[in-house]
Amino acid sequence: MALITLKEWAARVGIDPATARQKAGRGTLPVVKMGRDWFIEEDTPNTDARIKSGKYKGWRKKAE
Repeated sequence: MALITLKEWAARVGIDPATARQKAGRGTLPVVKMGRDWFIEEDTPNTDARIKSGKYKGWRKKAE
C-alpha cells in the first residue's frame, strides 16, 4: 500500500482537494502528515457520511 498526497487522492476519487482537506481535518479520513503535506493510502475509498434515508425528515413538526 503506497502513500500518495491528499491532492492526488482527491483527483483520483473525483472530489475537490478542499473537501478532502476538510474530511482530513474532521478525522473522517485516515491521513498522515509528513512535513507540510498530508498523505493517504492510495486504495482508501471515499465514504459519504450523509444521512440519505430520510430519517430526519419533518423533525421540526410538533406532535399533535
